[in-house]
Amino acid sequence: MNNLFFLLLTISFLALIIGFIKPNVVLRWGPAEKRKRKNVAVYFGISTILFFVLFGITSPPASESANKSELIEPEKEEAEEEAKAEAEAKEKEEEQAKIEEEAKKKEEAKAKADAEAKKKEEEQAKIEAEAKKKEEEKAKADAEAKKREEQAKIEAEAKKKEEEKAKAEAAQTIAQRQALQMAENYLNYTAFSKSGLIDQLIYEGFSKADATYAAEKINVDWNEQAVKMAQNYLDYTSFSKSGLIDQLKYEGFSHEVATNAVNVVYK
Repeated sequence: MNNLFFLLLTISFLALIIGFIKPNVVLRWGPAEKRKRKNVAVYFGISTILFFVLFGITSPPASESANKSELIEPEKEEAEEEAKAEAEAKEKEEEQAKIEEEAKKKEEAKAKADAEAKKKEEEQAKIEAEAKKKEEEKAKADAEAKKREEQAKIEAEAKKKEEEKAKAEAAQTIAQRQALQMAENYLNYTAFSKSGLIDQLIYEGFSKADATYAAEKINVDWNEQAVKMAQNYLDYTSFSKSGLIDQLKYEGFSHEVATNAVNVVYK
């Protein structure tokens, strides 16, 4: 209400001033003969005084205004703080949303890159698997071919040995054939060195030439014979390492063959 009276007071005062200058402007609603400064003073002077009095009556006391101002100020400050806090919160939310959006884009880009890398890895793995399969097939084919070649070589060597054996047997004398058979019998029974086998055949009545022929022609590994003899000695009695080497040398084996045989049985 106080604001209304203040507004009416302002309008009346302005109309009074304008009316003193140009009465026709503010009294255009009245007859032409009454559009005079006197009537302006009467109408708007009285209304100005009236609205001034009403404005003064309805105006709140100064203390009340002050109290109201004091109440309004904290509320205003609180509202401003709330508005500021809301603005800051909104700004933070927007920043957070922006950060999340960027993070999402990065994750999507990373996921896409990972998918492409995985696809490439799978393709590479597939190519490598195919290449490996081809290599394995080739290796298998080569191995089979090599195996066939080796088998053919073994068969050829066996055939050659049989032919040589048959040829040798055909050329052997009866004494040589008997010496060879007895040498095989002795080696099936126990171990001999080459010289020991020759001596044993000579002891059995064969000539040195026939005994040497049998020792040369028989199919035997003299290193293996040395190992067997060393083991036989150890099964029968105790020997030191050097003593066993000397015993094998006494039996006709070379120092190198005897040493290797003793190293084998002493492992």
